Amino acid sequence: MRMESKVLLARIRAMTRSQSAHADAQLHVGNITLDSVSFALSSPSGSFRLANKEYQMMELLMRNPKNLIPTERFLERIWGYDSNTEINVVWVYISYLRKKLEALGANIQIKATRNVGYSLEERV
Repeated sequence: MRMESKVLLARIRAMTRSQSAHADAQLHVGNITLDSVSFALSSPSGSFRLANKEYQMMELLMRNPKNLIPTERFLERIWGYDSNTEINVVWVYISYLRKKLEALGANIQIKATRNVGYSLEERV
């Protein structure tokens, strides 16, 4: 094989890898996309750059659509086991995310199950 062919094949493989890595960097649920590179939560009508904790919470919800995620799991995964963060911090961040989803015209919503946790559901 000639040197030019080897270089060309290497470039093609590199481009294919970067495109598949970028595709994996985005989560889609309903009309909402979450980009792990830019921390952008977007819909056809716009986008928001999420703060780190907001991003982590939204990622957890979008990786587990329709699954109930206990409030304690948010605390453990995002703030850590040995954190003395109060549970109402989770409520505050859920409120921020709900407002952003509403502003984006999302066809999904964060549903609360009282005293248990949250799930990402389609709007009814």
